[in-house]
Amino acid sequence: MSSSLSPLPQAPARGDLQDLRSSWGWLLALGSALIVVGMMAIGSAFIATLATVIVFAVLLLVGGATQLISALCARRWRGFGLHLLAGIVYLVVGVLMFDHPFEFAAGITIVIAAGFLVGGLFRIIAAVAERFHGWVWVLLNGVVTLVLGVMIWRRWPESSLWVIGLFVGIDMIFAGWSWVMLAVALRGLPKSA
Repeated sequence: MSSSLSPLPQAPARGDLQDLRSSWGWLLALGSALIVVGMMAIGSAFIATLATVIVFAVLLLVGGATQLISALCARRWRGFGLHLLAGIVYLVVGVLMFDHPFEFAAGITIVIAAGFLVGGLFRIIAAVAERFHGWVWVLLNGVVTLVLGVMIWRRWPESSLWVIGLFVGIDMIFAGWSWVMLAVALRGLPKSA
């Protein structure tokens, strides 16, 4: 008996792969562009950090305006006050973030450092306590994450000027590399008859 709610992922249909194969060049170009932009972000991590904080502020402003409009359009709704309050908070935080991007970058950076410290400790403890298959890699990942957290924390608030941009750049490079690898794999698929 077959079910459309199968928990296992289904392999893409042959036609879907052929459609993707026909656009492998675009995927390669996208991946290459992401790699280049990621390297530029790493090269100028300060500017990338500032740009990331400003983009986040703009998103908060747009989200706040959307929440306010939504609340005003549904004034009789029971959740009116909550939507109105959320919209106001988004707008206030967006304006403050836009006016004081360096302070918000410092706040985000200390949260990243705390997340790395806690996440690294948990990985180390879990790997040593459980000794599951591949535990050494999880232990290594935990140690690297913990060390990164300590490095960011010890250099805070100076690290807030480059950490976010560096991480965004690294993420772009890895995302770009995955698109390039997908394009290469699709290019290697045999053409359908």
